[in-house]
Amino acid sequence: QSDAPLTLATLAESAAMSPYHFHREFKALTGMTPKAWQNALRAQKLQAALRGGMTVTDSLWEAGFSSASALYRDADRALGMRPRQYRRGGEKIAIRYAIAPCEAGLCLVAASDRGLCAVLLADDAAALEAELATIFPHAERLAPDAAFSAQVAQVTAWLDAPQGELALPLDLRGTAFQLRVWQALQAVPPGSTISYQTLAERTGNPQAVRAVASACAANKLAIVVPCHRVVRRDGALSGYRWGADRKARLLAREREQEK
Repeated sequence: QSDAPLTLATLAESAAMSPYHFHREFKALTGMTPKAWQNALRAQKLQAALRGGMTVTDSLWEAGFSSASALYRDADRALGMRPRQYRRGGEKIAIRYAIAPCEAGLCLVAASDRGLCAVLLADDAAALEAELATIFPHAERLAPDAAFSAQVAQVTAWLDAPQGELALPLDLRGTAFQLRVWQALQAVPPGSTISYQTLAERTGNPQAVRAVASACAANKLAIVVPCHRVVRRDGALSGYRWGADRKARLLAREREQEK
């Protein structure tokens, strides 16, 4: 456990390879550099420790940080907020949200001061409220104002006919690997599907099919990050955070719109 990650030379020596060849083979296998992999692993350990109720001080040692200054230097990238806020479920983070009808049912659109942080789908408002509370249990949840209501209208119109990128900033919070998967998903056009295997290959990590599936399940921006377009290798539908029936309807609607 150290703030200083294992050096490339040390890792290469342990694998009986030159640093150049180790770096090349590692990136080919994982889709990430050794340094990026270690940073992502440390971020995951930090998140798990904070969610588990550890103090910030204990969490920083558990995750491998050698000092509080090192933790706070990297906290924004690893957590999307200050460590104490993350531990308390986003306490003191202000989130404005609204629920509106769309072709997929009801959608809850939520945004922080950074951008859209959640687009959730359900058939009743109570389920949407409960899901938002689970994601940000202690955040300050604010009612929509006029400016945000205009954004919600923009989002719902786009959700009903998704063409191109949604012209609003996104507040994506996840591990480095999850962000890679979500970015790759945004390149899958409406009317198309992609298999978990192909998506893993596009992230540079063809062996990480299960990790790709987990990243899809962790997506909080329905349709904006189109995890509903991911199917099994044989084309069969797989699970969907907001229901397999809704996934089938979304795909059928997009195929019809693209004709």
